[in-house]
Amino acid sequence: MKYLHLIWAALFRRRTRTILTLVSITAAFLLFGLLDAVRVSFAEAGQSANGAERLQTGAKLSFIQPLPMALAARIATVDGVRDVAYANWFGGAYQDPRNQVFTFAVSDNYLDIYPEVTVDPAERKAWNDDLGGILVGETLMKKYGWKIGDRIPLQSQIFPNRQGSKNWSFDIRGVMKSPDGKAFQSGMILLHWKNFDETTPYNQGQAGWYVSRVKDVNEADRVAKAIDALSANSDHETKTQTEQAATRNWIKQLADVGLIVTSIMGAVFFTLILLTGNTMMQAVRERTSELAVLKTIGFPNGGVLGLVLAESVLLLLLGGVIGIGLVAVITKALPAVSGGMIAGAPVSWKSWSLGLALALAIGLVVGALPALRAMRLNIVDALAGR
Repeated sequence: MKYLHLIWAALFRRRTRTILTLVSITAAFLLFGLLDAVRVSFAEAGQSANGAERLQTGAKLSFIQPLPMALAARIATVDGVRDVAYANWFGGAYQDPRNQVFTFAVSDNYLDIYPEVTVDPAERKAWNDDLGGILVGETLMKKYGWKIGDRIPLQSQIFPNRQGSKNWSFDIRGVMKSPDGKAFQSGMILLHWKNFDETTPYNQGQAGWYVSRVKDVNEADRVAKAIDALSANSDHETKTQTEQAATRNWIKQLADVGLIVTSIMGAVFFTLILLTGNTMMQAVRERTSELAVLKTIGFPNGGVLGLVLAESVLLLLLGGVIGIGLVAVITKALPAVSGGMIAGAPVSWKSWSLGLALALAIGLVVGALPALRAMRLNIVDALAGR
């Protein structure tokens, strides 16, 4: 801290260049924070106290292969199973085929398996009484400005209706809310499985997957094996997993989020090293005579080395703190932007620690070469301009 004023003055000697470099560093760490929030959100999908009680049973061969409805009653008889519900993928899109909305056709008791999702009792009854009704997550309601009673069109990417058209219409009967803001249903639409099954000619009394709630989470592995044993050696063998494992596998079917995030951040930070390294080399080259004067008045080689390294580290830490600080603000808007699929969790201490560690490491790397050059500077040559 004794020489902080010297470091600060040297850092902003060329103010425009420093500010532009600082903006680049901030942008890099802003991207880091946002991508890390996405990665953590997908990694923690289904990871909750309630989620630990749920098992998902799908076809062993492929998650798009349907299962017979008779399996529901058999799963319910397995020792340790409390409740069983089922669902089908609908593949909805609103207004534009590219504007996809997560839409499931579910059994009437589906929400009983998800106590973390709340629906007003009157709205739940209205939905139960209307086969053409839907329940909509509160995030989607706010995003599109919908209200209860609205009739909305949805286009299925997969299933046609009785008329052979993939354009469906539903009436909003209730809103699904998530008190803790973490339930993924807040960004989804649920319609009646019975309406779906009777309307499309392609389902024919089948379920896409089953969701079971176990009595004891410590017995989940045993229950999962018992459920899979029901269909062993049949034409519809199953694979039962915890909700978290099933969600991860489903996400991996779409994309390897971890690999994508790592690849992007690797490219961003490699570019950042080149950019900030060039900035520090120019800064030291321009101050050759000044550094020689510091040595002349008694600064040791180690002291000059430390000043240049501190300047580099300070530059990276400033950009890193600003970038991650902006992420802490922006992540609050992620649920609305992502339709509820990305949670708006605050930036954790792990993200702060990793971000600051990266800033420190990059600062030391990019500052090492110019700092060594400054330390080895010959006073006579430097003052002579050689």
